[in-house]
Amino acid sequence: MILGRVTGTVVSTVKHPAYEGHKLLMVTPVDEHGRRAGDDFLAVDSAQAGAGDTVLVLKEGNGVRQILVGDPTAVLPILETIVAVVDLVQVAPAGGER
Repeated sequence: MILGRVTGTVVSTVKHPAYEGHKLLMVTPVDEHGRRAGDDFLAVDSAQAGAGDTVLVLKEGNGVRQILVGDPTAVLPILETIVAVVDLVQVAPAGGER
């Protein structure tokens, strides 16, 4: 799972049939403090996310296939899907105390 921030929407008139009916969003990985933590990537939206939302992204083909089509043996050119909109990230203080 990757914590990320939605930075935009991707619009396409021609796409692979697997993307039909799915919203495609640009996501920037972030750390627990909201700082950039990697390169941007595209993710299929399964959680009704929008620009500016902090999201949890599943980046694993088998899990994505189960979420999108219910079949882990299906062949999809999709590796990332947004599975949750994050309301709060709480970081425990050093030493494990809460």
